[in-house]
Amino acid sequence: MEAAPDIADLGREQVRQLVARRFLGHDLTDLVAEVLQAQGFAGVSPSPPGADRGVDILAGLGPLGMDAPRLAVQVKTGQAGVEELRQLRGTMAHFSAEQGLLVAWGGFKGAVRAEARTSHFSVRLWDAQQLLDQVFDHYDKLTPELRSKLPLTRIWALASTDTP
Repeated sequence: MEAAPDIADLGREQVRQLVARRFLGHDLTDLVAEVLQAQGFAGVSPSPPGADRGVDILAGLGPLGMDAPRLAVQVKTGQAGVEELRQLRGTMAHFSAEQGLLVAWGGFKGAVRAEARTSHFSVRLWDAQQLLDQVFDHYDKLTPELRSKLPLTRIWALASTDTP
């Protein structure tokens, strides 16, 4: 007997494909900025399209977004390597950011995750799966404009088919 398809996996893949089509280039930066705002960051400031000098988003806490932790974010639509991680660390120092986030929709090359471990308390990595997790966790707090570009609905399904 053939196993039933995993509906959650199918749905997640559909969302991944939609994000890949609708949030190309700088639009992916806008999506990440919205997620950060939904998480409670203030003063979220995406760079305009074009050369960004190593930082795509700056954010912080507090009413003006100037309180710690201050966050510097680099967003890549493709893969990111160790060079991008090292660049992010330099950008963090330049902007006096205590924390950094490297988002790479295409994943990470080589030893990026191993090298990022040395910055465990200051740097996080998000690939497509981690970004989608954040979108799902904070979807209700995203702006109506973004939700119209990414129309999602929650569904409930049995966790197991062992139930009579």
